Amino acid sequence: MLIATNPSAEQRTCVVKSSPVARDPLKRAMDVLVAGGALLFFAPLLALVAILIKLESPGPVMFRQSRGGLNGRSFTIFKFRSMRCQENGAKVVQAKRDDDRITTVGRIIRKTSIDELPQLLNVLRGDMSIVGPRPHALAHDEQYGAVIANYHLRFRARPGLTGLAQIKGLRGGTGEVEAMAARIDADNEYIERWTLGGDIKILLLTVPHLLMAENAY
Repeated sequence: MLIATNPSAEQRTCVVKSSPVARDPLKRAMDVLVAGGALLFFAPLLALVAILIKLESPGPVMFRQSRGGLNGRSFTIFKFRSMRCQENGAKVVQAKRDDDRITTVGRIIRKTSIDELPQLLNVLRGDMSIVGPRPHALAHDEQYGAVIANYHLRFRARPGLTGLAQIKGLRGGTGEVEAMAARIDADNEYIERWTLGGDIKILLLTVPHLLMAENAY
């Protein structure tokens, strides 16, 4: 299952072009409607969180980082800043349980996934979808893409706010290659079995899974 693989940009383009999940107009329409409605609904909460972040520690309210997206192209992801420092270089250190870089407000918004809500803007821009494989930092794409044979196949879909891997409990830190491989298998299973009804089911299951998750921090 774990072998070296470094697909070319042309190979990644071919697998993406053949994937219905990347081209379906109804999926895109659902993305725009859900993201637009959610931004309006959560506007007061987003404003409150932004104020609390600014009051607690110096630095920007928003965290921006390059992530791998559709067809392996990079895009800038938006999140609420939850740490005192962040990385966007060749080596990215994942947050760990009891990580002392995480602020008090940051710990709350990470536990509840409120820090991810600004990604609704990424959905409206077309960088992401409501449902799809979670995007990884470019350094992790390079690291795991070199040792997981089917890693590049996850680029057949736009990355999502939530996905099949998340409702299967495959979220949080991935210290072992095998843990990331299991997540990638779930991502590719989602792409290969994709239906609009499946997206709705994943979306509805996301909230209870967030509340019950023990590996979110």
